[in-house]
Amino acid sequence: MTSPENVARLAVDIGGTFTDIALEAGDKLYTSKVPTTPSAPEEGVLSGVHKVIEQSGIAPNRIKLIIHGTTLATNALIERKGAKTALITTKGHRDSVEMAYENRFAQYDINIDRPAPLVPRFLRWPVDERLGPDGCVIRALDEQSVRELIPLIAQHNIESVAIGLIHGYANPAHEIRVGEILQAALPDLKISLSSEVCPEIREYERQSTTCANAYVQPLMARYLSRLETELSKLGFDCPFTLMTSGGGLTDLETAIKFPIRLVESGPAGGAILASQIASECRLDQVLSFDMGGTTAKLCLIDEAKPLTSRTFEVDRVYRFMKGSGLPIRIPVIEMVEIGSGGGSIARVDELGRITVGPDSAGADPGPACYGHGGIEATVTDADVLMGRIDPDNFAAGHMKLSLQASDTAMDKAVASPLKLDRAMAAYAVAEMVGETMASAARVHSAEWGKDISGRSMIAFGGAAPLHAGQLARKLGIDTVVIPTGAGVGSAIGFLRAPVAYDVVRSRFHALDAFNAAAANSIIEEMRLEALSIVEPAAMGVALSETRSAFMRYKGQGHEISVDLPVRDLTDSDGETLASLFAETYIRLYGRTIPDLAVEILSWTLTIGTEVPAPEAEASPGSTSTPTPSGCRKLFDPVIKDWCEVNVYDRDGLEQGAELSGPAIIVEGQTTTIVPSGYNATVNGLSYLVLQRVNGETS
Repeated sequence: MTSPENVARLAVDIGGTFTDIALEAGDKLYTSKVPTTPSAPEEGVLSGVHKVIEQSGIAPNRIKLIIHGTTLATNALIERKGAKTALITTKGHRDSVEMAYENRFAQYDINIDRPAPLVPRFLRWPVDERLGPDGCVIRALDEQSVRELIPLIAQHNIESVAIGLIHGYANPAHEIRVGEILQAALPDLKISLSSEVCPEIREYERQSTTCANAYVQPLMARYLSRLETELSKLGFDCPFTLMTSGGGLTDLETAIKFPIRLVESGPAGGAILASQIASECRLDQVLSFDMGGTTAKLCLIDEAKPLTSRTFEVDRVYRFMKGSGLPIRIPVIEMVEIGSGGGSIARVDELGRITVGPDSAGADPGPACYGHGGIEATVTDADVLMGRIDPDNFAAGHMKLSLQASDTAMDKAVASPLKLDRAMAAYAVAEMVGETMASAARVHSAEWGKDISGRSMIAFGGAAPLHAGQLARKLGIDTVVIPTGAGVGSAIGFLRAPVAYDVVRSRFHALDAFNAAAANSIIEEMRLEALSIVEPAAMGVALSETRSAFMRYKGQGHEISVDLPVRDLTDSDGETLASLFAETYIRLYGRTIPDLAVEILSWTLTIGTEVPAPEAEASPGSTSTPTPSGCRKLFDPVIKDWCEVNVYDRDGLEQGAELSGPAIIVEGQTTTIVPSGYNATVNGLSYLVLQRVNGETS
């Protein structure tokens, strides 16, 4: 075995409720879970790092890489707690971020609510200039119109500026010059250029993404700089990388410049972990289920690859309704995220219905059972009242929970208003959060034309193993895999992620007049940009490159992604690319459209470290019946009553162990509930596998 000091790596994932730490040293894994400290997130990180360093005995100077993911940027956008931001745009275009698509995402809602722009109209300022769609200068930049904005920036206490000029993706010269003028006058001002943040066609998405980057940049820059300083003081002198929403790792400088790429970074780590587990266990179709303290995340994974996209929405006004949020155009692992975590607050509405979330008790004050001042009933309180969580051994015994506080909160919020006893009230809350997650999974799969039934589930996160069996039953899923270290699954996923960076450029090309020299020039420019970011963090690991183009038939409003060969293109490759487009179009739509020209709108290129394929699951050999470590009362949703069930220590379960539900399996960072109608086994990778018993119905 390689000595730990040569391979030790540290992963940190900040969630809304807990901060997870995973330290990998050789073939050993050490983990810790501590409450997030919202007012100063680095304090929670440092607390968790201290714990895992003490647990492992590995000195900070022996760690060779730090990988960090966080929901701070996401939360700042949703809670509107970012910097005071101004938008500088071309004269006559200040309202594009408010006009949006000029459509109605809720067709028959006469009182439709639209997401408010991050930058209000009085802070959207025009400058005199104009570029054409090919980047040609129609009207030169009036630099005086830029200088006239400098007093306004000081007057309104602007911390950050987004610069998004019309057609800036085709020619960044005017945006760069505006930035230079402002930076010379105001050196501390944060500036985001749309030609760098989102160099793609379609003005609304480009402006929205650039505004979002500017909005969170001061917050993220301060946080990341503070954390880097504190880690250096502890003796860490290794590269500090950040997880991106697309599933790759990037360096600190890039993360500070483009913090919008960190949105959804934590959930991306979980999707990477689930993809690798799917490959190891030879599971072709998987639903990844990540449930933490604040949210639940669901991701479809086919053939060990998660669905990916180049755009998603944050801060949706209408839950699950596409078009009701702010569009962010960055590479992202496609998933649905809902306010259904352990800290999600339960209440009875004016119609007498139980609702759960999307608001959360978070880390401060947290669920009522935490005893930190929270008085609202939450999903975690319901789990405590149903016997799913042992209040004396929560978080490996480091945190004692109050059963009485849960009882009081649940009585006030649900039991008394509906005249239910505490157990039935808790069961009702668990059912509602389960139905919410199941509904989200069905809608998400339908939007992508996928079938949810017949899939396997991979569950991780502090709360997912508590609810995975219940959700699987609702969705008709027979197999649930719960990996080792499930409670800190996203942090472990960071350790499996490649160092990678994705670059995009919008440059129009008609295939019937294909210009190979122009195409190769664009690709080489993108390649050099990606290499400049990836190579320093890759530390000599072999790199791989992928290329694709977003193509369409002339006259269409949307494009499809077509994989490109990784080589220099020639003028005759116009026909090659047209053929590749036709193959992809047939695969998606079952046909082509004859006699229509094909065009390329945008190019993408990704360079990243090669990730070795995981080894397949080995047979556990003989089976065995484990000895329980104790027993306790559990409210069983199947019989809707209490029953005495066996409790097993997961660390004591050997490969090949088999047991029947209902049962409870406890470990340091989470607890797995094996429901009635499911058996649990430990496979050859030491993963728990819950399997529906033949004949058991949903």
